[in-house]
Amino acid sequence: MNQETLKDIFQRNVSLMKACGVTYEQWQHEPILDFDTDLRVGERLGWTAMPTKSLFLRFKSGDFALHLTHKNARLDAKRVKALMGQRPSIASDDEMMAAIGCVPGAVCPFGLPESIHVILDESLLTFESLMYTPGLPEFTFAFPAANLMALLDALPNRILRLPVVESH
Repeated sequence: MNQETLKDIFQRNVSLMKACGVTYEQWQHEPILDFDTDLRVGERLGWTAMPTKSLFLRFKSGDFALHLTHKNARLDAKRVKALMGQRPSIASDDEMMAAIGCVPGAVCPFGLPESIHVILDESLLTFESLMYTPGLPEFTFAFPAANLMALLDALPNRILRLPVVESH
């Protein structure tokens, strides 16, 4: 893990929030690299925002994408394939670290290299607020979900929207 890379990702996130005029909360805590620690720290700090989950995907073409969803969601490979035109698989930790510089368990959805596509689970737009790890696993940011599209629109990455599935 390259601490300088993580600090750079963190600073890009702070800059993105400021550039978009998004008010956010920030906490510093023990490093969070799994959902059990996330739950424990969240209970201790009284978090109410929905934790996001960033799944780093690879495709046979050599492309990578980050699937931004909520902590309870599972990867729907069929829907992602319909959106991307090829079947996704979860990238290995080594592939992910080499491509974006994040730590496994603390993948940041913002400040990615331009070549990485972002697949947005539109169900995130239904929550009041969202939280995520801004690169450094000992920090968490929370922001109003109503600002998510402004943040994504400010990125150079291609954003693909995965619509909410209506249940009948």
